[in-house]
Amino acid sequence: MFERRSIKWPITLAVLMILILVSLTVGWVLLSVSGLWYGKSPSSVYWVLLSLGSALFVLMVVGVVLYLVLTIQQINLNRRQSNFIDSVTHELKSPIASLKLYLQTLGRRSIDEEHRQEFYRSMLTDVERLDKLINQLLETARLSHREQAAEEESSVRLDLLLEELVNETSVRYELAGDAIQTELKPFEVIARVGDLNIIFRNVLDNAAKYASTPTRIEVRMEQATKPNWVRVSIWDNGKGIPRDMRRQIFARFVRVGNELERTKPGTGLGLFLVRSVVKSMKGKITLADLPKNGGTRFDIMLPKATPTQGIN
Repeated sequence: MFERRSIKWPITLAVLMILILVSLTVGWVLLSVSGLWYGKSPSSVYWVLLSLGSALFVLMVVGVVLYLVLTIQQINLNRRQSNFIDSVTHELKSPIASLKLYLQTLGRRSIDEEHRQEFYRSMLTDVERLDKLINQLLETARLSHREQAAEEESSVRLDLLLEELVNETSVRYELAGDAIQTELKPFEVIARVGDLNIIFRNVLDNAAKYASTPTRIEVRMEQATKPNWVRVSIWDNGKGIPRDMRRQIFARFVRVGNELERTKPGTGLGLFLVRSVVKSMKGKITLADLPKNGGTRFDIMLPKATPTQGIN
């Protein structure tokens, strides 16, 4: 799950820069000796050493820049991994503490049936939260190792799948009946059902979490400009994503803001999974803020799509 980058390249680069530095020092000594020996009429050896020294100096500068870039990348990765650990710790601790409290209450006190059912519903919500976290971790590990899914591609009614996921999201976040508006045209897509679930469940989950109050989400599906492509647009009325975070938001472990100051649950893996799966399907996902209405819109375009007659 964590990025295990080989240290061979940084070590090789560091050794190379040391060798260049030693060569430059030796060359400088030889140039000084050559200048003193030949006076005002330097030999061809002088010019060869000068040219070689200049080339080595340029390589030294390039090596330092590359080493600095690698260092910055590693610092950013460490920061993202630290945020990830903080978020996962919170995601594990909160539902476990809640489950423990409910179970202790049920075991030590006599609870009427109404409150007992309420406790069961709350515990089920906590279990589903843990299940979602574990599934995200497993899916990320599978993508990290580039394992091929055992599931074969099949013809999937994308509009019916989206309706099912929209209902699931409404129930999970206890949204009003008209909170999510849909405008879906019947399309069939050749894909793995599991991949489509990963894409749209995570995007809908992201929209529901960050929408404003009252929640308003729109899901639209239509023919894309390319033949045999379909475009699904999911818009929420939240605060939107800052412009400087648009390229980073799909990276692993990335979440907007400080992890310890957030009120929304999450691990920073959802959009990474979405982008990775869309890319594996040869599709495309774009992000754009809506200046007039506010919020964020994700446009997911998938190939191998054909309109159908809408028969269930």
